Amino acid sequence: MKRISFANQLVLLWALIAVVCTLLAGVIWLLFQTDQSRQISAASQQSIAACEHVASRYSLSRLAANNPYDADLMHAVLDTVLIQAPKIEGGFWKNDAAGPSHASEDTSRTANSFLAYSFPTYEGTGVKRDIPQAETPLILRALHRAASAGATVSDSVPAGEGATVASACPVSGSPALYAWTLTRAQAPLGQYGHMLMLSLVVVLTAILLLALILGLGLRRWRKNLSQLEQSLSSGTAASCSELPSPGEPDLDKIVNAVNVFAARLRESQAQASALHEKLSQAERFASLGKLAAQVAHEIRNPLGAVRLKLENALAHGGDTPRQSLTSALSQVERIETQVTSLLALTQPVTLAVKTVDAAQWVTSTAATHQEQARIKGVTLSVNADLRAPSGPGTDAAPAKFDPLQMARAVDNLILNAIRHAPSQGNVIVNANRVETGHTSLMRIAVVDNGPGVALADRERIFEPFVTGRPDGSGLGLAVAREVATAHGGRAYVADTESGACFVIEVPWHTYS
Repeated sequence: MKRISFANQLVLLWALIAVVCTLLAGVIWLLFQTDQSRQISAASQQSIAACEHVASRYSLSRLAANNPYDADLMHAVLDTVLIQAPKIEGGFWKNDAAGPSHASEDTSRTANSFLAYSFPTYEGTGVKRDIPQAETPLILRALHRAASAGATVSDSVPAGEGATVASACPVSGSPALYAWTLTRAQAPLGQYGHMLMLSLVVVLTAILLLALILGLGLRRWRKNLSQLEQSLSSGTAASCSELPSPGEPDLDKIVNAVNVFAARLRESQAQASALHEKLSQAERFASLGKLAAQVAHEIRNPLGAVRLKLENALAHGGDTPRQSLTSALSQVERIETQVTSLLALTQPVTLAVKTVDAAQWVTSTAATHQEQARIKGVTLSVNADLRAPSGPGTDAAPAKFDPLQMARAVDNLILNAIRHAPSQGNVIVNANRVETGHTSLMRIAVVDNGPGVALADRERIFEPFVTGRPDGSGLGLAVAREVATAHGGRAYVADTESGACFVIEVPWHTYS
């Protein structure tokens, strides 16, 4: 299972915080609304119960009195009933209007119809007897509705953090007489509900701000991470320049570590390159002793033959002087060839890179050996397909290498193949362009149908003076490998069903 990236985890966390904050705000709002409705409903029920209790108590008490509108009895009933209902005030009201059409009369007239009022649980000094002026419109509205309906009604209006609830009910047996009560619903969520709501709003706002800051920081962090990724993917740690600091503490640590690693890697590569150069020189000098012994052996035999021929020529015995001199000259040429090849190995290959038409170059290089192949009875053919592969992004530029040095290497491979190919044999030069990843290579393979090379000798065959022919110098393949290495490539023996296949691979563009 693929693991979610750290950046995506942060995005999911940010989205979760936003969703939780939204849900929490909705829950708090719903809780507030529910509690407010519950408080108003409870206050309304208490007010109605108190109003009906006052009305029934007065109906029973007035039977003993002759006056149906006895104010003293009304106050006594109100004090007796409302003392048992904390924070509820109430009174009696007489409907002096002729009918419902007079329900819209002015407040001053209807207010004169209040017959009694009491607030026995008033927190002030004594019993409160003055009707609350601020709540009078609400009380009259409830009374008019009760008068119109002829039944108990309740009404409420918001008041500060809570609500004011007024109830009105008709008094049985007393025409146009109504009892009323007034109470106040508590603020939602209790006494400290407003403070609690304010605190929750502050907390939610802070969380949302933090989520917003986290989102902006995450966006900046991902942008810096993307830039860092592009900087790293633009080149290797050893070749790219020092990465810039993104300004993020965590990313700065990674960038600093990468820069330190890249610096150490470049230093190590420089040291490795220097050590490689020294090792190459040491290997060359170490092989000088072996080379000297081989050269002495290779030169001594021709010199002995030259000396013998010259002595015979001086003594006028055996061969004629001309034949002796001709034989001596061939031995001298053999010595010169050995010395020239030896010098080529002991001196580094210096490249003069040029833009080359690779196909024409391969064809002309191989053509110089057609005569020697004919004399040996070998068929020499060339297959050169060095066109750039089709497709977007391919490099159609011509090849760049040292044509003279590469000709030396290819000459040695072709000559080696002609010498090992049997009479009526075949030597084929195949040249093509190979794409490997981001690198283009020029591959030249020389194939013959001779005896081939044993698997155990494939690496040794490129060493100096290692040869499979009695008359061979053992330097041709060594020169070919030196030239290929100087171009940044390689020379090797490839697998083939029969015969031998010597291959040189060099970059399509060689930089000297």
